[in-house]
Amino acid sequence: MTAPGREPGRAARRRWPLVALAAVCAALFVAASVLVAVRHGAPLPAERSAHDWSTAHRGEPVRSLARALTATGAGPVPYLMAVLGGLLAGARTHGRIRVVACAVAVLAAGQAIRYGLMRLLARPRPPTADWAGAAVGHAWPSGHATTAVLAAGILAWGVGHRARPGTARTWYAVLALWAVAVGATRVYLGVHWPGDVLAGWLLALACLAAARLAEPLAFRRPSRPRRPKSTSP
Repeated sequence: MTAPGREPGRAARRRWPLVALAAVCAALFVAASVLVAVRHGAPLPAERSAHDWSTAHRGEPVRSLARALTATGAGPVPYLMAVLGGLLAGARTHGRIRVVACAVAVLAAGQAIRYGLMRLLARPRPPTADWAGAAVGHAWPSGHATTAVLAAGILAWGVGHRARPGTARTWYAVLALWAVAVGATRVYLGVHWPGDVLAGWLLALACLAAARLAEPLAFRRPSRPRRPKSTSP
């Protein structure tokens, strides 16, 4: 039998890595955002070099593949991934709809935070003459990079609830590779500086860690009022 207070202690220890991940990613994001603000959005020399390399190495079929891959980081695909993640995670619970709604809410909230920060910092994108893909709005942080990591993390969360450990690890690797590739295409297509993509990844990881800390809320059953006991005369 478990001693009183031991389970809460174990739960707290499991939460600390998530707290640390959220704090570190948020701190790095804030520090990078301050640097961008101080430089008035001007790219760092390393960012300029990466951008120049990408513009000089755009051949077919890689460019078309990059455009196809980058398209999966926006629009309906991430939301379908979030719904699937919620369905997988909530498959063995009575509140599957609530779990799906929470998964979609995490994705939508992360995108909303990203949009607000984009408007606040208003970092200019690379010159439009260098673009090989579509883009709207300001650069920091990358919306595709943020959304891809959020969607991949949510689906990985769902897979972790249903798949065997070995299968789950394979899916984790596939989803991580997809999210990184989506972010890389934004630099390759010339519509983002590398720092924009890194910032999107940091923001998404912070949001995912915070969401995992709040995960019990998604599975908590609403308490039912107790019926008063009837007393026989």
